Amino acid sequence: SNMASVIPFGQPILVGHHSEGRDRRYRARIGHTMSKGADLLKKADYYARRAESTNNYAISADDPDALEKLRERIAALKMAQERMKAANAAIRKHKKSADEQQAALEAIGFTAEQAVELLKPDFAGRLGFAPFQLTNNNATIKRLEDRLKVLEKAQDLEDRTTDYAWGSVRENKEANRIQFIFGGKPDETVRKLMKANGFRWSPSEKAWQRQWTANAVYAARDVIKRIETGKL
Repeated sequence: SNMASVIPFGQPILVGHHSEGRDRRYRARIGHTMSKGADLLKKADYYARRAESTNNYAISADDPDALEKLRERIAALKMAQERMKAANAAIRKHKKSADEQQAALEAIGFTAEQAVELLKPDFAGRLGFAPFQLTNNNATIKRLEDRLKVLEKAQDLEDRTTDYAWGSVRENKEANRIQFIFGGKPDETVRKLMKANGFRWSPSEKAWQRQWTANAVYAARDVIKRIETGKL
């Protein structure tokens, strides 16, 4: 059988929630956020410093507001990116005068205190935002956008069960789990295979399962292939 067709690729999915209302609220709120752009512009340095930790902050797909949180975070980081680029451009344009640099930074939304900090040379003698800050922030935006696409796509996935001679595999949308259901208790070799791939026995579900993540999809494909071919 085609392993790729057994379980569609995807990160953990949103389950049991209707997103249309939240999406409308998101659009209204993000519009309000953009209208208060000056407040966000002043936080560019904050977002730059938080870029790496933002990347490491896991938004659970079990959270009904996961999509909204991702969109808001991406919008904030994109705005930070533009403000960092604008700050560096202003500093370069007025490099002959520190006073003009200060005024230019304040003119694009930075506070006097923030402008002073941006005009202090770093360890390498650079003013403004360092290249790594823009690079890291941009990488974080890309990563979060990829995550958002997966979660959006996951909303369209269907709950389904694929039967095999030895049992079945269920893509349980409601439980947000990939579940292996055997006809009886699997032998020790199969149990070790399940555990080695992150699947745990759930007495309440009567299934070997793990959270529906991209890694779980890969693991499930491998387990199915091994059981089907007998290469345990």
